[in-house]
Amino acid sequence: MIFPRRIDRYIVREFLGPFLFCVFGFTVILISGLLFELTDLIFVKSVPVRTVGRMLLYKLPGMAVMTLPIAVLFATLVSLGRLVQDSEMKVMRVSGLSFPRIILPVLILGLVISGLTYWASEEIVPEANHKFENTLRRIVFTEGIPLIEENVFFYGGENRYFYISEVANDTRELRNILVYELGQGVFPRLTTAKRGRYEDNIWVLYDGIVQELDSEGFVTHETRFQQLEIVTDQGADVFLGNQRTTDEMNRRELREHIERFQRSGLKVLSFVVDYHIKLAMPMSSLIFALFAAPMTLHSRAGRSFGVAVTLIVLLLYYVGTSVARSLGVNGVLPPLVSAWLVNGLFAVIGITLILRSDRA
Repeated sequence: MIFPRRIDRYIVREFLGPFLFCVFGFTVILISGLLFELTDLIFVKSVPVRTVGRMLLYKLPGMAVMTLPIAVLFATLVSLGRLVQDSEMKVMRVSGLSFPRIILPVLILGLVISGLTYWASEEIVPEANHKFENTLRRIVFTEGIPLIEENVFFYGGENRYFYISEVANDTRELRNILVYELGQGVFPRLTTAKRGRYEDNIWVLYDGIVQELDSEGFVTHETRFQQLEIVTDQGADVFLGNQRTTDEMNRRELREHIERFQRSGLKVLSFVVDYHIKLAMPMSSLIFALFAAPMTLHSRAGRSFGVAVTLIVLLLYYVGTSVARSLGVNGVLPPLVSAWLVNGLFAVIGITLILRSDRA
């Protein structure tokens, strides 16, 4: 028992070095890119340096979370690859340890980092992203640009929830508008309109339908209209603060919006896919550890092998994830399948290679 534990500690030390190096390096690169963009706010829009610095801090959690799976992939390839290159892996296997047992600490670290990533993605990152976007929205709003963004949910006061699909900035026209209202009655009311505009606390909707719904989402009454005005006492600051994209919501908040609109009979596939992706993406740390560990048995070039394979795997993973998401959003694949498809493929390949590693 003492021998494997020493090996575990040794592998963990080998792993942590490149892991921390990659987290720091990629975070610096991402910060540099964002800082380059935010510098325009200082010199072009005369935004105070303190405000820009605060926006940079708001984005740090999201950047750090983004680098964790990449760092796990890189650290797994570099640490285990060095053991293979220096024949230490061969010595461990000859002494009686199986390959799955040798890489167990790496897999455990991948699982722990996945759990940490998920926790941060749910508890820290959405609120930090929301503060960043709100600051940016207020800066943009001072230039007279419409305060309503497209593809966002927001609470409009008086038990009204709004969703705007498209915003034409040139004409300040809103298109494909949805208003979910919990009024004085027992059941909710759904108002949809093809187009509309917002002026002085008044929503003016054109060419739409008002539907009264029961508790199961069935329509009990329907009325068509050419023009409808919704008067609200909410000012511009309230709308700015209440707008949220999927990146500004955790899974619980996103699920509440999805359930609300699904009860109204609406298909919100893109948001359902994003809901599942919010769990699938944090698990990529464990997936990368499973996939990369057996790949190191073919390593003969040390750190250069780790860098090359890291770039190739990241390209395949994120391109595949984008394609799978598109298939889910367009209804080609079920949302759950599209979110987990790439993870599943990488996991199956990794587990298969691990199980075959000791058969040679």
